[in-house]
Amino acid sequence: MKSRVIVDAFFEENNLVKHHIDSFNSFVENKVQKIISEVGGVTTEIKSGYRVEFGQVTVSKPVNKEADGSVKPITPMEARIRNLAYSAPMYLEIVPYVGEGEEEKKLSPLSVYMGELPVILGSDICHLKGKSPEELIEFGEDPEDPLGYFIVNGSEKAVVAQEDLIPNRILCEKVEKNNKMVDVAKVFSTRHGFRALCAVERNPDGLLNVSFPGMPSNIPLVILMRALGAQSDRDIIELISDEPSVIMQLVANLQEVREEHSINTREDALEHIGKRVAPGQPREYKLKRAETILCSYLLPHLGVEPADMRTKAKYLGRMAKNSIELYLGLRVEDDKDHYSNKRLKLAGDLMEDLFRNSFNQLVKDIKYQLERQSIRNKEPSIQAAVRSDVLTERMRHAMATGNWVGGRTGVSQLLDRTSYLATTSQLRRVVSPLSRSQPHFEARDLHATQWGKICPSETPEGPNCGLVKNLAVMCKVTTDETDDSIIDLLSSMGISREIIPIAEEVELIDSLDSEIEKELRVELAEVSETQETEEIKEIEESDVEENSEVGVTSEEIVETEKEVEYEENSEDTTTEENSEDKEIEKELE
Repeated sequence: MKSRVIVDAFFEENNLVKHHIDSFNSFVENKVQKIISEVGGVTTEIKSGYRVEFGQVTVSKPVNKEADGSVKPITPMEARIRNLAYSAPMYLEIVPYVGEGEEEKKLSPLSVYMGELPVILGSDICHLKGKSPEELIEFGEDPEDPLGYFIVNGSEKAVVAQEDLIPNRILCEKVEKNNKMVDVAKVFSTRHGFRALCAVERNPDGLLNVSFPGMPSNIPLVILMRALGAQSDRDIIELISDEPSVIMQLVANLQEVREEHSINTREDALEHIGKRVAPGQPREYKLKRAETILCSYLLPHLGVEPADMRTKAKYLGRMAKNSIELYLGLRVEDDKDHYSNKRLKLAGDLMEDLFRNSFNQLVKDIKYQLERQSIRNKEPSIQAAVRSDVLTERMRHAMATGNWVGGRTGVSQLLDRTSYLATTSQLRRVVSPLSRSQPHFEARDLHATQWGKICPSETPEGPNCGLVKNLAVMCKVTTDETDDSIIDLLSSMGISREIIPIAEEVELIDSLDSEIEKELRVELAEVSETQETEEIKEIEESDVEENSEVGVTSEEIVETEKEVEYEENSEDTTTEENSEDKEIEKELE
């Protein structure tokens, strides 16, 4: 009975589809503006000079524009009956700039309608948010309906959570290539929707090679480290490890680059990369193209500026160290099926990917429309250049068909209304991206780390067994946090992003240890002093309490004084008697 009360109290605050609703709320509140701020604006090729900057975005509650031009709020039931989309209008503040250089002039900002955003039922911008059961009945809704789904063209669509490997974390594994085992350390580097697989491989000959997007073939690690700013062999070794066993494995790599490729400077390394990415081009273009590839495609989650090169070299050194340690047996393979190495893409995360892709298409169309107006000798007009259908139709098409960005299919599905259990089961479903035609025995197994997160029994039979799962009944999924907020928090705690060489790092740690030791000694001395003063105060207070008598009469004081005098006299007599006895003993002797 007590457990039932606890369960009821839990579900009063936590809806069965709360994970999807919270994720969508986070997307609307933070990520929509973040995506727009990443783009920043549009710079056209108009000769007279014309560009626009994007400001704040406003997302309203769902409305519908009627045939007569009137706009009124729309309820979910009305959207179902009239085969409409339950979506919210978005308005973007756009600031135009005319002219070039010092003659550039800022025009007044405009609030432009940019399109409609599908709204999940029960979210903060939904008309059903915070309604009582009686009010929900007036809206034509079932008070027991879990919500957490979309309505597109009158059809109820459920977005299924997608299971994926964790981004921006190094994973080590042994892979068989050409009947030989290769030790690999890889990371799915993800930044602003762009995902790049970067891997460091140690082949059977002991040579370390790196692969990443933009590079036609694998490149030796030492060459890449030189291109990132590690000038000497000592710098490369310090960036990787100070363990003798690991350093011994690096000797062959350093010799191979020095003897076969004759690369000793950063410029030589950049030219070597430029020959691969821009063959047949002038030398200056090769060097510039090589730097662009390293900035944009190599570990983009660490930054895309030239100042981030040193950080990328440090991270590559860590990946190389993990690969060598895996070969030496100092490290075990990472378990890809461990749930700490998994992440779930919920409704908000999937909508973020879709909105980023759709908004980028809208930005390209805005630039094309502005330049087209200029070619036709028309004055550029933002209101005419922003075609809201570009963003709206792309998002609605993906929601209606389930074909998502990145080639994923079946992301949105028609809501199963067979029963209440079928509906809630579909809204709490988790799908793995692995192919159904392959065995994937380990991925299909019930991993011990799924305890409390994934239901151990609810999975279909056949090829989807173990790949289509459901969340446990009381499982809660947290929303992700942006990297910038975590970096700001660490910076406020005094942690620096600067990469310090190992030798300087040791000196810095020693100096910090000595300073900390001095501070501890001072604190201990202060503590001991305070303890001594407190003990002295306690002793004095106890003496005062013993000598002080409260509510004593004058007669009692006189009696106590007499007793004290009598005790003193008795003590004097006893001392005199003792002295007389000693004199008698001396005479007898």
